[in-house]
Amino acid sequence: ELNVPVTLKQPPTIVKQSVKDYIVDPRDNIIIECEAKGNPVPTFSWRRNGKFFNIGKDPRVTMRKRSGTLEIGFRSGGRPEDYEGEYQCFATNDLGVALSNKILLRVSKAPLWPKEVLEPVVVTEGTPLVLACNPPPGLPPPFTFWMNSAMTPIPQDKRVSMGLNGDLYFSNVLIKDAHTDYCCNARFLFTHTIQQKNPFTLKVLTSRKVAESTPTFLSPSGTESSKMVLRDEQLLLECIAAGLPTPTIKWFKKGGDLPGRKVKFDNYNKTLKIINVSEEDAGEYVCMANNHLGSIRHSIFVQVKAAPYWLDKPSNLVLAPEENGRLVCRANGNPKPIIEWLINGQPIESTPHSPSRQVLGDTILFRSVQMGSSAVYQCNASNQHGYLLANAFVSVLDMLPRMLGPKNQLIKVIVNNRTFLDCPFFGSPLPDLRCRFKNGQGSGLDGGHYRVYINGTLEIKRARAEDEGTYTCVANSMLGKAENQVRLEVKEPTRIVRVPEHRSAVRGSLAHFDCKVKSDPSLPITVAWSKDDKPLSLGWRLRKDGESLLITNVNEGDEGTYTCTVKSEIDQDSASARLTVLGTERCWNRPDAPVELDLSDPTARSVRLTWIPENDHRSPVTEFLVQFEENRWEPGRWQNLSTYPGDLNSVILQLAPYANYQFRIIAINAVGQSQPSRPSPRYLSNGAAPDAIPRGLRGWGSKKDNMEITWEPLLNLERNGPNLHYSVWWRRNDLGEGWSNVTTVESKHVIHNTETYMPYEIKVQARNEFGQGPESNVVVGYSGEDKPTDAPTDLQVSKVDSTKANLHWKPVDLSSVQGEFKEYRLYYWRESSLVPGLVVSKEKKTKGFYSIVAEPSGILSDLVPFSKYKMFLVVANNRFEGPPSNTVDITTKEGVPDAPKFFRINRRTFDTIHLEWDKPLEPNGILIGYQLKYQTVNGSRVGRPQLETLPPNVTTFTLRMPDRSTRYKFYLSALTQVGSGEVYAEESPHFANEAYIDQVDIATQGWFIGLMCAIALIILILLIVCFIKRSRGGKYPVRDKKDLPLDPVDQKDQDGSFDYHSDEDNKPLQGSQTSLDGNVKESDDSLVDYGEGGDGQFNEDGSFIGQYTVKKDKDETEGNESSEATSPVNAIYSLA
Repeated sequence: ELNVPVTLKQPPTIVKQSVKDYIVDPRDNIIIECEAKGNPVPTFSWRRNGKFFNIGKDPRVTMRKRSGTLEIGFRSGGRPEDYEGEYQCFATNDLGVALSNKILLRVSKAPLWPKEVLEPVVVTEGTPLVLACNPPPGLPPPFTFWMNSAMTPIPQDKRVSMGLNGDLYFSNVLIKDAHTDYCCNARFLFTHTIQQKNPFTLKVLTSRKVAESTPTFLSPSGTESSKMVLRDEQLLLECIAAGLPTPTIKWFKKGGDLPGRKVKFDNYNKTLKIINVSEEDAGEYVCMANNHLGSIRHSIFVQVKAAPYWLDKPSNLVLAPEENGRLVCRANGNPKPIIEWLINGQPIESTPHSPSRQVLGDTILFRSVQMGSSAVYQCNASNQHGYLLANAFVSVLDMLPRMLGPKNQLIKVIVNNRTFLDCPFFGSPLPDLRCRFKNGQGSGLDGGHYRVYINGTLEIKRARAEDEGTYTCVANSMLGKAENQVRLEVKEPTRIVRVPEHRSAVRGSLAHFDCKVKSDPSLPITVAWSKDDKPLSLGWRLRKDGESLLITNVNEGDEGTYTCTVKSEIDQDSASARLTVLGTERCWNRPDAPVELDLSDPTARSVRLTWIPENDHRSPVTEFLVQFEENRWEPGRWQNLSTYPGDLNSVILQLAPYANYQFRIIAINAVGQSQPSRPSPRYLSNGAAPDAIPRGLRGWGSKKDNMEITWEPLLNLERNGPNLHYSVWWRRNDLGEGWSNVTTVESKHVIHNTETYMPYEIKVQARNEFGQGPESNVVVGYSGEDKPTDAPTDLQVSKVDSTKANLHWKPVDLSSVQGEFKEYRLYYWRESSLVPGLVVSKEKKTKGFYSIVAEPSGILSDLVPFSKYKMFLVVANNRFEGPPSNTVDITTKEGVPDAPKFFRINRRTFDTIHLEWDKPLEPNGILIGYQLKYQTVNGSRVGRPQLETLPPNVTTFTLRMPDRSTRYKFYLSALTQVGSGEVYAEESPHFANEAYIDQVDIATQGWFIGLMCAIALIILILLIVCFIKRSRGGKYPVRDKKDLPLDPVDQKDQDGSFDYHSDEDNKPLQGSQTSLDGNVKESDDSLVDYGEGGDGQFNEDGSFIGQYTVKKDKDETEGNESSEATSPVNAIYSLA
């Protein structure tokens, strides 16, 4: 809709009005609304019943200030009925006149029920009965219902129910129906009053034997009736039948299926309801009533008419002087509506002729309009079922482009969500709009996940972090330009990552509900708790623990559903859990299984099931699930039949014929399901003719000279009797020949020796030993298809750009397709790339074009730029393709490159960032370089962007940082002569979290050099001490018994000694295993336990592998000195 600034002069526009059919309450003042905008401010006048309505002469009528709304008051007397009629509002200013709809004002009426004396109604048991209601006609019509004198509703079921006209229908009367107070009530909606008809007295005469009867229709009468309904309204069809046993009602539509999504069955299947009726709902609807004695049908022929509805509603038009334009008013209906144009409320034929205006039916053309020709045009579309009235002004003015929205608006959006950036603008002539991203870069945003609407709104389908930035919209016209900016910030979603869980708590204990939240750090959040959808009052007993909820000293009043809701300024999340309070004496549990199942009151297709409920363990039973098993078709398989409320223990089960049933029941409470009950006795239902029509009937050819007629076989429980078979009929659709038929037990029949692709009418019917079921609707099938004989010719390609090409060809004769025309199928493949050395896949691809026009054409898209392609065309039916057309070669133009193959930060030191990337997989042209943009980021704040342009052979970049904590965001794209390609964005991580960054060269760090010098000094001191010790003697006392640990107090033992020699003293020190105080830490696995002799050595990781030799006695010590301690480390150990 055109958005014209209110500060500009503009004709009137109606913005609010009362409904066309306006019914008012006589007890209230009458208010007829009419409001309009315009500049100058409009003045208002009214017509009543087509004549000027002089408001000033009627003291009861006032008009609101700066509005056309009328208010009619009756404090000083008067009757609302005197003001009934048709009203129309006129809003006028210097530039034109706008009209409201014609508002039909009527006063609600609630007439009294006429007084009447009702004689007692006497009927015989088993016969049908209709108690007439005949409510008084009200406005709007009253809502009717039946009650007794105690104001209790009359029970209704399959046998007894109220019809659409308010009458009470009895399919058959039983002794229990004898009452003296059948009262029909009418409730009037506007006055909120209920009026009651005098009660009926019903007397039922009994007989020894009640005779059963075949079905007859109580409503409607006869075998056919008709119904007219308007498009988009509700269709109600009703069939109420009499008979004993009570008949079952079924519905179907001839020539098609019932509209499953729109259809609903009410009143125990007696009423068929279709909401939002459309033209395809017209046709013949059949209701069938049947019991075991027979069946009867009634056809209702439904016509769908339509009041006018819009196809193209005229909209306001702003033109500059000498501009052209048009108003279009297209409407449809049944019958087709008549279009009438008015100018400022007057028929266009009666206004002065204008050379700049031409009326062409539903369109008005304007050419070279001039200043001063502004007006309001009305389009009226009407037929016998209603009318549409639309106002559209034509305003002629000169206006520089201007922005209408707030300046520099900030919009926050959750990542991966859709968002809209509004940029309302205006100007005359209408300006062109362009969107630019981030400081004027990335002009012409449209396509991909961007979409620009004609009103200036930019849609971002899935916001990403790289979409953050400043968006500029610019409106240009020949008179000038205007621009505005919108700042977009993309935030992380607010989510509950640890939801509360259902809890059961004993009375007096503690209950705890978790609610851990994760959100964007820049968005403040609030966490609130509610109970059973009401705010929770927190105190000493119910309190928040962070984001969680604690309930101390739980009692029965705490039971309920607790919800944690977390909100930020732009999104929210919630999660709920239930608290169950358990008594201290015993816990809740599943119910026990029902017992003593009994079957009674058998009829042809129903039986009554009764049971006794058992212990519910303090959790009331909410429902009973009845399951059945029948041993004729699926023995041993239990299936769900129906569920019933938990307060029942006796129900009537509807059964299928010819099945041997047994039943069981499962009780259900809040805790769970009981074990199944013991099965009931078996019940064998009587057989009957099939009720169901085979579904999925179709005819198709598996070969070029046959037709297979197939359908879905009836379900086991739809067989209704033994010896199920199917009768199939078929005939040529175009020859007018008689039906051929066959009977089969299969769900398929093949007709041989047919002509290629000929239409056949087919139908099917199920039968068994008890009779025949209903016939299916007639369906058109086709015999088999053959290969098309002709090829498309003169395939040509035009307007080839980087990714698209226009195709044209000469079509084939449709008779040569030899089947159903499916499409023209294009085979195309990429022959090569114009990029030197680039290897491409030559895999063939296909694209279909459905076109049966004389000069078919199509657009082939998604081509790779800068490539050579080959293609040819074939025609295809459902099974085969025809011969190929001529082969065409094309070459696509150069385009922008794809994103680089990869882009990563593969090394970072304390003061540098190293970037590395690879060229795009599809350069789409000759690469001329890379464009790298980067800027610092700190939360939602970003620094000034920097731009680097690099040659095509450079795929690395090093950036020196002023501060190690600085973070950067990088945007890399490849370049061709056409422009920059898809952007690859990366962000440098926090320094503390850089797990993937290369090892820092610590050898150059000052702290490391100082540490290594200190270690070297300590080792030097220890070596000096070691050599001093060695010069004093080579024997050190040790324990004699190697299995005993060294005494921590007495470090020397005269019974043993450590011997060592220093052959390898000059080897460099590779590691040290001493503790901080210089002592060796001994474990249970002492080094003393390892063998004697051998040279000490270092293992590969630099740790010391040494051997100790313990002198067993004095002789061994003197005779065989050990040579160990082969490194300075051993000397260090010996100091301990």
